[in-house]
Amino acid sequence: MTAVHASPNTRGRTGFWAATGIVAQREILVRLRSKSFVISTAIMLALILAAVIFSSVGPALFDEDTRVATVGSLAATLEAMDGLAVDTLSGADAVRQAVLDGTADAGVVPGDGPSGLLVLADREAPSSLIQMLSVAPALELLDPNAPDPMLTYFIGIAFGIVFFSSAITFGQTIAQSVVEEKQSRIVEIMLATVPARAILAGKVIGNSVLAFGQIILIAAVVLLGGAITGSQLLLDGLGMPIVWFVVLFTVGFVMLAALYAAAAALVSRAEDLGTATSPLMMLIMLPYILVIFFNNNPVALQVMSYVPFSAPVAVPMRVYLQTMEWWEPFLSLGILAAFTVLVIVFAAKVYERSLLKTGAMVKWRDALKA
Repeated sequence: MTAVHASPNTRGRTGFWAATGIVAQREILVRLRSKSFVISTAIMLALILAAVIFSSVGPALFDEDTRVATVGSLAATLEAMDGLAVDTLSGADAVRQAVLDGTADAGVVPGDGPSGLLVLADREAPSSLIQMLSVAPALELLDPNAPDPMLTYFIGIAFGIVFFSSAITFGQTIAQSVVEEKQSRIVEIMLATVPARAILAGKVIGNSVLAFGQIILIAAVVLLGGAITGSQLLLDGLGMPIVWFVVLFTVGFVMLAALYAAAAALVSRAEDLGTATSPLMMLIMLPYILVIFFNNNPVALQVMSYVPFSAPVAVPMRVYLQTMEWWEPFLSLGILAAFTVLVIVFAAKVYERSLLKTGAMVKWRDALKA
């Protein structure tokens, strides 16, 4: 029987998927064992939950009822109005005295004017009370379900901040890991047994799992806050937008993670990392800025929903505003996934051809020609 000898270039090499799993597991465990990462994540989730709860119950805590003194004939009418604490007194003179003493914010007694009421105040006219007692014209709401512009603005900011902070946090983690391994020459030892693309895949997968987990926790905390406060906006209105944000962010982050790893492979020193990753910072900041300015602009959001770098924030906004056909989110996801595959192929070439280069920063073009 003829003996088969392993080639010197493959002896001791770990298979691609096995090596990818090892690297991904290491990336995840290193982060989970970091007290700063765990504590900062817990604090962030606690702050988000507090913000969600406070946004629902906070205004009620500071919205005090206006204390109004009145007479018996008007008490029933005033008590039917929201925001008023009514004290029923014996007569008009007693109401006047209560206002002068400060025991009542205002008083309402029968008057001779067209309304038949006279409002008594000490120094300033109680505008909110006068508005309640005024005769309002008939009102017809043409679009009762139209989104509140201010609420839309804050929802756009929320999606942008979560996308920006998570992408920057975990993208920089990948970049620093690549540079540290390259600067300490650990990567040269790793490459003796692990393919370069397996190292890249493991780093991308490991940090993507962490980013996905953090986004899931954020979404769960927001929905938990909605359940605690009974907010229909969070339970119904934002349910599907959050689902689409999680899905699109997960795919989009794989693309960004691959680019961060490739950019970090271009440099040999941690000091040069900012220069290498600054173009990626701009690509991440752009959706955050655009969604703030165009959060209620249907045309701008439609264009952004088909651009891979802005789709994770534009599509959820369009779903929330109900300006999207049912098939459009799937089309945006397909475009993002296809572009992510192309980016991974590109990043893998740059990473593989730059990982062992030391000295001055390697240009993207030179890395592809290597």
